[in-house]
Amino acid sequence: MDEQFIRTQMLLGAPAMERLQKSHVAVLGLGGVGGWCAEALCRSGVGELTLADQDTVSVSNLNRQCGALWSTVGMEKARATALRLSDIAPNCILHPLALRYEAGRREEFFAAKYDYIVDAIDLVSCKLDLIETAHRRAIPIISALGTGNKRDAQQLRITDISRTEGCPLARVVRKELRKRGILHHKVVFSPELAYNAEEGAEAPPPGRRSIPASAMWVPAAAGLLLAQAVILELAGEPGYAPTPS
Repeated sequence: MDEQFIRTQMLLGAPAMERLQKSHVAVLGLGGVGGWCAEALCRSGVGELTLADQDTVSVSNLNRQCGALWSTVGMEKARATALRLSDIAPNCILHPLALRYEAGRREEFFAAKYDYIVDAIDLVSCKLDLIETAHRRAIPIISALGTGNKRDAQQLRITDISRTEGCPLARVVRKELRKRGILHHKVVFSPELAYNAEEGAEAPPPGRRSIPASAMWVPAAAGLLLAQAVILELAGEPGYAPTPS
């Protein structure tokens, strides 16, 4: 047994670690949520990771994103994350993709075989296409919902989309998935009502009306919950089996 993962093996067992080592997980979106999820997957012994994000590291990312360092400001987030993870687990196979997942790239992205997909995408249209495609192809997938403008990480939970409430993003995703015939989908969400954030502090990128406020602990906790669900399922444990409403 690789000494690096021995503490995890003590908890999950050798067969589980072998399954994790043989697994390929894709993490789409490497910000405050997806970056920490990717790191947790890497540190837990997942053997292959695809890391996708079209954005670059900015100074305003330093307060919460694990791949954001002064040395990586201006670097593609996919590359920055891959560099960090390669130093954590040199034997992990990494595929950094500096691109945005969208319908036009669907076949390109799904040309690879994934054992699990983590959706930490912000844009609703891209999120919906990814979820629908994964469901149609019977690939396990879990999505992060809104963490911006929230302060209480204790309210985060793994559940079914049908059991979400109080989250505007959850409401939109739930409604649109229903139109596509998808009634149940695993998510990490918080019912905490969003705080009013100061406006104008940072200019929104194209396609966004505003930038949400965000401290480290809420998105990081969401990323770790995503990783928990993925790791335990791949390891052969139920992880979290939400009861549909």
